[in-house]
Amino acid sequence: MAIATAKVTQIFQYGLLTWPTTTTPPIHQVLAFLLLTAVTFKFLIQRPRSIYLVDYACYEPSSSYRFNPATWKETGRLFLDDDTMSFHTNIFRRSGLGNETCLPYSLHYIPPIHSLSLVREEAEMIIFKVIDDLFARTSVKPNQIDMLIVNCSGTTVVPSMADMVMNRYKMRGDIRYMQLAGMGCSAGLIAVDLARNLLQTMPYGARALVVSTEILTGNYYAGKKLSMQLTNLLFRTGGAAVLLSSSRSSARFELMHIVRKSTSAQDSAYHCVFQEEDDEGNLGINLSKDLLIVAGEALKDNISTIAPLVLPVSEQISFLLSSISQKVFKKSPSTKKHVPNFGLAVEHFCVHAGGRAVIDAVQRGLNLSDKQVEPSRMTLHRFGNTSSSSLWYEMAYCEAKQLMRKGDRVWMIGFGSGYKCNSAVWKCIRPAHCADSAWANCIHRYPLDVPNKSKDALS
Repeated sequence: MAIATAKVTQIFQYGLLTWPTTTTPPIHQVLAFLLLTAVTFKFLIQRPRSIYLVDYACYEPSSSYRFNPATWKETGRLFLDDDTMSFHTNIFRRSGLGNETCLPYSLHYIPPIHSLSLVREEAEMIIFKVIDDLFARTSVKPNQIDMLIVNCSGTTVVPSMADMVMNRYKMRGDIRYMQLAGMGCSAGLIAVDLARNLLQTMPYGARALVVSTEILTGNYYAGKKLSMQLTNLLFRTGGAAVLLSSSRSSARFELMHIVRKSTSAQDSAYHCVFQEEDDEGNLGINLSKDLLIVAGEALKDNISTIAPLVLPVSEQISFLLSSISQKVFKKSPSTKKHVPNFGLAVEHFCVHAGGRAVIDAVQRGLNLSDKQVEPSRMTLHRFGNTSSSSLWYEMAYCEAKQLMRKGDRVWMIGFGSGYKCNSAVWKCIRPAHCADSAWANCIHRYPLDVPNKSKDALS
């Protein structure tokens, strides 16, 4: 402001420019100029900062935790009836999960065991491993972290998992830290959005550590209700750690857009993924038959907001004309709604690997090719539904297959209880030089020929 004022004064002093009117006192003209300068300065400093992804790391489970459906079917006959075993067999066959997915060892017992110490043991095993990997990749020290966010939907402990991380790494006492619970499989993007908003209020260059996981120990459903047994069959061990910053230095991705939509105001959406007790008092998560319909409506709401932000003008015009023609010619069978070609807007799609039916529904709804949903299907096959961390496994797959290029855009689409559909668009600044440890030992075997059509309403 001082330099600009001096320059303008110099211009008027040497007669290079004259005031537009001589009737206004000079002091008023100077004040008007200072006011304009102050408004411009305030606009510049209040403009939202760009947020960057410095790096991320995904959890690689030990091979000793692998869960083989064939073995489960043999041992399950010891404590499950024939109808339940038939249901489990059909789900395993149609789920899209491979034989290398993992469960914590507490769920390998017959029947599964549970204790608070085992919950903490699983949490420490996953969270500490991914944070260690992330710190090693970025050369960032624990005392350089300014914000910590841990999200885990179904399990809470006291002290919290965020406190557990603080204690392990002896982080600073003035760090901003919090834990998100009960937000479902889309909590990872909710945590990213929260970190983005808080980084706007912190000094430039601040760092935020986001940890996303789901602890399965203690969440096993022991009842007989089939709709509540699906979570036992689909969820697997996994986690991811993400380092965000408002500084572009050493960043690998830039966060372009993040859109969150919730349909919780609707009773059908609120109850479609619901934690409750069955008639015998067994606690579990009930998945409604309307889940895919609810998810589709939430996805439409999300797309309606993010499409204008990412689609080229030509696609937006085509979509607008299609919508108008549908309203004008409602009864004409020849008028079909135009599905935007999102392949013109983004190069990589990461759809939450909640189940094969979810991926199928999104593929049909967005008119995506098999190649575009390959990261989601392969992640589901190799790791299963790892809840809020699945999107990071999918991005890591794209990089491990060397599909990511500088300037490529990645669209993450996450679904979660409530019901929520959250999405984020990233722009690649610098692709990874090597595969993430989770994929490093198996990426050469992918992609596999996995059946991609399903009529099962799995989440």
